[in-house]
Amino acid sequence: MLGAGGLGGYFGARLVQAGHDVAFIARGAHLAAMRANGLRIISENGDAHIAPVVATDDPKTVGPVDCVIVAVKLWDLESAAESAKPLIGARTAVVSFQNGVEKDDVLSRIVGPEHVVGGVGYIAAKIAEPGVIEQTGRIARAVLGELDGTETDRLNAIVQALTAAGIDTQASKAIKKATWEKFVFIVGLSGLTSLVRAPIGPIRENAEARSLLADAMQEVVNLGIAAGVDLDPGLADAQLRLCDTIPPQTRASMAVDLERGRRLELPWLSGAVARLGPQFDVDTPVNDVITRALAIYAGGAATGTGSIVNGPK
Repeated sequence: MLGAGGLGGYFGARLVQAGHDVAFIARGAHLAAMRANGLRIISENGDAHIAPVVATDDPKTVGPVDCVIVAVKLWDLESAAESAKPLIGARTAVVSFQNGVEKDDVLSRIVGPEHVVGGVGYIAAKIAEPGVIEQTGRIARAVLGELDGTETDRLNAIVQALTAAGIDTQASKAIKKATWEKFVFIVGLSGLTSLVRAPIGPIRENAEARSLLADAMQEVVNLGIAAGVDLDPGLADAQLRLCDTIPPQTRASMAVDLERGRRLELPWLSGAVARLGPQFDVDTPVNDVITRALAIYAGGAATGTGSIVNGPK
């Protein structure tokens, strides 16, 4: 697991429970806590305590593996992929469960396209404290696919491993489309929960805020279609209905990072929509405003006023 935050920590712990050998690449206080006390999962799907765990900040100590799951923040992708090269052997698959639509292109450039398997992850989880992952709700879902749409033994092996670990996993012959479908959802969720400093519950229940969320999602759909992705024109409505099914206290990880004064994935989410819009002659006014309004926090609290308005937990 290249990254042991919400998704990486949860997926990795469940894989360990299912009998797989998992090495967590982490750093800082989280790494120290995992080494000292193991990794704890707090979840409606069942709590877990994995101890001891294999955890390190140096991929060279692990060596080549069957699969690298990339679960770092988007701003860390290039440096993390470079550092992960000692993990990659001739047959290693590299799967990114990150949220952006440019992630697989970046990975392909650094580790080689022959290693990259597309991935989309759905889970609401965070580091509650060093060494502890807390999941909100019960959703733990993954979609995987070869970039060329073919069915391969390595793809089936990863799908089977995740499924056996209790993660709802399916293979897709159109992983680029699946990646954009998730992008529609996460751009709206991250943008609105960060912008208004509230979880999804109050946003979806307020007519004006709900309309803004729908508009943010529709801009992404319009962009994807203009970019040649076979998206359903009504996808924004479907993703809005998906927002109605998740726990009302759910916030995107970007909103959590904003509250904690951390760097934001804004340039790769709403920022990417605002940046790509002109290239495809697509208007993106809502995502433009989200990007500009949150810009002073994009690099962390130190780049703005130094104070963050705390949202509901």
